[in-house]
Formats: sequence, C-alpha cells, structure tokens
Amino acid sequence: MKLFIYCVVCSLLVTGTVSVAAEDFIGPRRSLATNGAANAMANNVALSPDGKIEIAIQDAILLALENNRALAVQRLQPMITRTFEAQERAVFDPLLDAQLSQAATRYQQVSSSSEQIQDLFDRTTYGNLGLSMYLPTGSKIAILGTTTLDEPPLYSDNFDSTRGGISLTQSLLKGNSIAANLASLRQARLNTSISEFELRGFVQQLVADVETTYWNYTLAWSQIRIFTDSLKLADNQLAETEERIKVGKLAKLELYAAQAEVAARKEALINANSAMEKSRLLLIRLINLPDRTNFWDRGFVMKNQPFVPEGELEDVALHVAVARKMRPDLNQARLQVQRGDLEVVKTRNGLLPQMDLFIALGETGYADSFARSVKNINADHYDTTVGLQFEFPPLNRDARARNRRAELSRSSARQALDNLDQLAELDVRTAYIEVQRAREQVTATAVTRQLQEKSLQAEQEKFRVGKSTSLLVAQAERNLLVSQIAEIEAVVTYLKAFVALYRLEGSLLDRRGIDAPGKNTVAFNED
Repeated sequence: MKLFIYCVVCSLLVTGTVSVAAEDFIGPRRSLATNGAANAMANNVALSPDGKIEIAIQDAILLALENNRALAVQRLQPMITRTFEAQERAVFDPLLDAQLSQAATRYQQVSSSSEQIQDLFDRTTYGNLGLSMYLPTGSKIAILGTTTLDEPPLYSDNFDSTRGGISLTQSLLKGNSIAANLASLRQARLNTSISEFELRGFVQQLVADVETTYWNYTLAWSQIRIFTDSLKLADNQLAETEERIKVGKLAKLELYAAQAEVAARKEALINANSAMEKSRLLLIRLINLPDRTNFWDRGFVMKNQPFVPEGELEDVALHVAVARKMRPDLNQARLQVQRGDLEVVKTRNGLLPQMDLFIALGETGYADSFARSVKNINADHYDTTVGLQFEFPPLNRDARARNRRAELSRSSARQALDNLDQLAELDVRTAYIEVQRAREQVTATAVTRQLQEKSLQAEQEKFRVGKSTSLLVAQAERNLLVSQIAEIEAVVTYLKAFVALYRLEGSLLDRRGIDAPGKNTVAFNED
C-alpha cells in the first residue's frame, strides 16, 4: 500500500530505523556527512527535451542536503561548539614553565684589611624548569628544578646551588569534589550535543521545506493544466455562443457571460503561473545546484506527482510517543536541564571555604660549579614544607548569588521542559487531526468533482436544446473548475499534512532514510 511507502511502521518507537518500504519511496539511506551521492547527482542532472531539470522528490532532498547554503552554515556549529570541549579539557593538561634570569650589582664597601673603600661587582644567574598538572581530584602536582650560579666579588669563591623538588597542593573543601571540577567539561560536552540536536532540527525543517515546496510546485503545475483546459472549454463555449447568436437562437446579451468567463479563466491562469514561478524560485534556492549557468532561470519537470496514500493512520498515542522520543527540541530541553544540574554542582562547591593542604619536598646540592652542584644534589641537604591555607569571605555574597541563580535556572529549565512536552503533544495531536481532515477532504472533493462534471454535462445539453443560458453554463463550468482545483489541493494538502506531522513528531529524517547528528534519545530522570 502507498501508506507504507509514505510512512514508517510503529517499530520506529523501538528501533528508530526506516523500513524497506520507506526506502523504496525516498531512496536509500543517506548520511548528512556523505557528499558523493549528491555531487554525482548535481553533475549529472537529467534534462528534459526542452532543457528543464527532471527531478524526483528524493533527488531534491539529497541535493538540498548537499548544496543548501543555510545548511552549510549550520553544519559548522557543532564543530565550533566542540572546540569548547578541548578548551575545558585543557584545564587538566600538563603545564611546562621555565625561567632564566641574571642579576648584576656594582657596589662599594670598606675593606676589612685596609679599611679603604673598594668597588665590587656581583653577578647571579638564576634558572628554573618546572612541570605541573591540575587533577580532577582537586590536586595540583608540581615538579621543579632550580639552580643559582653566583659569581661573587673578587677574592671570593663561587657558590652554586641546584635544587630538585616536588610539591602537592590538595583542596580539602572548595575544589575537592571531582563532580564539581569536571562540571564545566561535562557542560561543554552537553553544549556540543545541544548543537547537534539544533542541527538535526534544522535539517528536518529543511527536508520539510523541500517536500512542501516540491508539492506546491506540482500543485501549481496541476492548477495551470486545469485552468488551461478550463480556458479552452470557456473559449469553446464562447465560440458556440457567438455562433448561436449569429443564427438568432440566442440574444446578444448571452455573449457577455461567456466573455466574462473567458476573462476569469485567463486571470486564474495568470495567478497559477505566478504561484508556480514562486515555487520554482524557492526550490532553486533550496537545492542550490552548483552549476551557476542560468541559475535562476532553470525549470523543472517533476517526476513525482501528487497521490493519495492508502491504508489506516496509526493511533495518535503512538505518534505522541514518537515525539517524546525523537523531537530535537525536547532532547535539547532535557540536555539543558542536565546542564543546569551541573551548574548547581559547581555553585554549591563555591559556597565552601577554600582550605588547601600543601606539601613540598626538595633536595639541594651545593658546590663551586653548576656541574658539581648537580652531582651533590643527593647529599644530606633537604627541605620540607607542610601547611594549611584557609580563605573564606564571611558574607560570601557572590557565591550565594551564583548558587541561587543556578537553582532557579534549573527549576526554570525543568518547568520549560514540562511546558515543551505539553506543547509537543498539542502539536502532534493538532497535526494528526489535520491529516485526518485532509484525508476526508480528499474523498469529499473527489465526489464533488464527479458530481460537478455531471452537472456541467447536463447544463450543456440543456443549452444545446435551448433550455439553458450561457450564464448557467458558465456557472456550471466555474463550479467544475473550483471542484477540480479543490480536489488537487486536497491531495497536496494531505501529503503536506503528513510531512508536518512527521516533522512535529521528530521522525521525518528517519522516515526519509537520512542520518544526521542528534539521533539518539536523551535519557532523562524526572526526579
């Protein structure tokens, strides 16, 4: 059945995959990151004899996924956001630092032997090399090597020293929590996931826009065909009326009704051509073919024409369940709540006093040269430092304000999620009603069109035997035209209603066999 071509069975709730029947309609499963298929299509577009592009709906979707400029911009956002993850990880990266300095002093002092003032010159060279790292446990470990080369004044011996040491600083209160220390990194990862769901929502909207525009174009084309046929019919009726006036079977006043009907058909045809041109331009913008030759002047031949899917629509509760699982905005909102939870963890840590335990151990070698001082570093010359450092602002207003704001923001995010969940169900139920209405409208307009055809035939027969007027025939023709337009509009509206339903429940990409970031459902604990 065509319904199984156009939609996915309820196993989507369990697996999140697309059935084979759906692939028969929309083509094989494509990844948003795959470029080859759309590029090949763009370079080998089939052309009709009059130079128009022959395009199926699945081709239009794939071309838009590859070439749409707005999507090209949106694709960069997850990559940009991911750079913040690396930035937060850098907090725990090793840090290598080095310093080299030299100080020189020229001064005077009284000689102890001659009691005369003498000029002296002293030069000291200092260098250090260290490696430190901050750990998620709230520990900072540092390894440090320092050396001092002293060139004393004349008649004094060189005195060099080299020290190697290690130090550990451990946060005991503020900064001691691994969860708090990793919160910013985890928030950065959540931000990346949020941007992926934003991309998925954008792609889903793009696919919906392409399908909607495609069907709008086919609708305009069908309307042009109907209006053209109707114009021919009105012209024939006008010619017949003129002939009957010539032979005296009709009054001249009957001519005006026939002429007015021809003018009305021409006006409708102009509007239909305008609508098709607008849809054509929008479709060109959406698929954005790389070939820029006569870019805005390209015409289309649509391979897919409007059809009526058969079969029964799944229960609305199933579509609501799919929406709760797959809607990108709901998953984004769940991630925002998780992000708020992490912010509370961070700000609660900020309420604690800063108390650090620090330990430093080192050994120093002394000699009259750098090389010998390094060699003597294992001698019995060491230093140890152990202590506590405490810091706490008595009022602590900043930390308390941050924590209060984080708790309120988290509460707001949870309420926003509940509100969005309700709105999502409203959207799906409303779209579901629209699909049902459109389906019933298809049947009703088909019956109306059939009856209007019979009514026109009857009015034309009555006109030929002199029992009707040109005005009544024109009215019957107009009624038939309206019913024909209403019928094709109902079919297209039915197809677009499916697209809207699938977009609002978040399953459109899976039903069309398209892989995009943000596919997995976010697990969420409501407690």
